[in-house]
Parts: sequence; structure tokens; C-alpha cells
Amino acid sequence: MQDPLDAYSQVVTRVAATVSPAVASLRVRTPRGEGAGSAVVFTDDGFLLTSAHVVDSGPRRAGRQTGGGAAGMAEFADGTHSEVDVIGADPLSDLAVLRARSGTPAPAALGDADTLSVGQLVVAVGSPLGLTGSVTAGVVSALGRSLPTRAGATVRVIDEVIQTDAALNPGNSGGALVTADCHVVGVNTAVAGIGLGLAVPVNATTRRILAALMRDGRVRRAYLGVASTRAPLPPHLAERSGRRHGVRLAEVVAGSPAGRAGLFADDLVLSVAGQPVATPGDLQRLMTEDTIGRPLELTVWRRGALVDVIVVPQELALT
Repeated sequence: MQDPLDAYSQVVTRVAATVSPAVASLRVRTPRGEGAGSAVVFTDDGFLLTSAHVVDSGPRRAGRQTGGGAAGMAEFADGTHSEVDVIGADPLSDLAVLRARSGTPAPAALGDADTLSVGQLVVAVGSPLGLTGSVTAGVVSALGRSLPTRAGATVRVIDEVIQTDAALNPGNSGGALVTADCHVVGVNTAVAGIGLGLAVPVNATTRRILAALMRDGRVRRAYLGVASTRAPLPPHLAERSGRRHGVRLAEVVAGSPAGRAGLFADDLVLSVAGQPVATPGDLQRLMTEDTIGRPLELTVWRRGALVDVIVVPQELALT
């Protein structure tokens, strides 16, 4: 008998059948209020992935990372329930990890958003408007978008955000964005407008953040104390280095690690610890836990000369 489904429908139904069981409708109670959204089981021992803003609702002390003490309920597509605890949340990446107190369905497989292409089919699985197990489909509309996030006075930009036209509605946040091979490549986080949705990418950076949240309940980041922008290199320097852009320091905070090291506004940063930087995102990605307290050599272009500056980043405090 001929399959009544066309090729597109076959892909979407396969993704729905494979991933939907691992996606829960989520309600979380915290001292600051109640959050609702979606979550995805991603380990065999009951860890779930969701959006930080889902588990961090209501007023809170500026910059505090959400952790233990928050709890809620996850309801799966087959009707089973499990109480969950919030292990940790990182508002600067809009990612959070929960753990179920009882058994969960088999986990969804995490993929790599760095392999995505514009126009590629993706399926969003979540609980829009509280409707558990809802599935919508579309394509990757654009890659490399940026999403500003805030924790207290600290503002950060999530790079390489995925834009999709798969329909997203309130409640989809924390749900899965999935490829045709049933791998989760994004965590749906925002509705940008009619026909436009955004998802935090699942990639090597995401996996490091999830590991830190599972281990410590928080993410430690290094802090330089600069505001920066992408800037072209002078033609002779571009020809000499084989690169076209660096990172211009628009502002250096007085008393910050960068200020104490002798960096100045208008310095053009070419490399950090020998690694070329061409965008503020390149610089931001190097500010990891491993660089806290570690001397870093920055090569900058200043008033027509190359200058090496040693900076010791400190831990970014969100309180």
C-alpha cells in the first residue's frame, strides 16, 4: 500500500514521534513567582534542559543566578508527570538545567547547530500556550543572529542564534528545535515577530554551559571590563596579517582588569593569547572559567604600532 504521506510529512512525523516523548510542559515555582514553558530530557539520568527565563520569573535580586530551592512539575506527552528541581540557570546564555525526581522518558539526542544551513528543515517541539506535545515545522530562516541578555547590570550577547519560521508561541520557550535526523540543535527562546522565532544554538559552547550548570549550578565567566566593536584593520596591517578586522575598544572601565593592565579606548585588539579576534563575540567566547586569574597576552594596534599588553581577567560578578 502506498504511503499517503509525502516526503516532507514523513520527516516531520518521524521527528515528532522520536522527540516529542522527551519534551515536557513545565511549570516551575520559585521564591520570585511561577514560570511556565517547555523542557527537554537530555540525559539518561533525568536531567532536563530549558530556558533560564522560564525558571526565573518575577522580581529577583539583580544578577543572581537561579539555583536550588526552585521546584516544579514536568508533564510529558504520554500524560506522565514528574516533579523537578532547578539545578542551575544562567541568564546570560538563557539556559537552565533541571532534574526530575522520578523516571523520565528516554532522552532526546543533542546535535550541533554549527552544521546548520539556511533553508534547512527544522521542527519545533514544545508546549505553546500550555498545549503539551505541540509540533510546528519550518526552515532555518537565518543564522548568526544575536540575542541580548541581561543579569542585573551585566549585558551579554548570545551569538550564532538561530532564526526560524517554525511557529513559536508563549510556552514554546525551553522546547526543542530539531533537525530531520531527530537531533536537538536549538532551545527555543523568543518570538521575534510574526513568522520569526529565535533559538539558542546547541553547540560546543552550550555543552560547556550545561556541564557547568550540572556540576556547579552556575557558570563562571571571566571579566575584562571593556565595551568593543568590530573594526577594519588599516590596509597595510590587513595585508601584513592576512586578516581584515579586529576588535576596537570603545570603552575601558576604570579599575577593571583591562584598565589596570593599561588598555585604552580606541585600542584595536588583534589577538588574545595568540588567538585572532575579529568580532566582540570572538573576545567574549574567550572569557571562560579557564581564563579567570590567568595572565593573557593581548596584541593591540595603537597609534601606528603593535603593542603587547598582559591582562589578568577576574571572575564576572553578577550580584
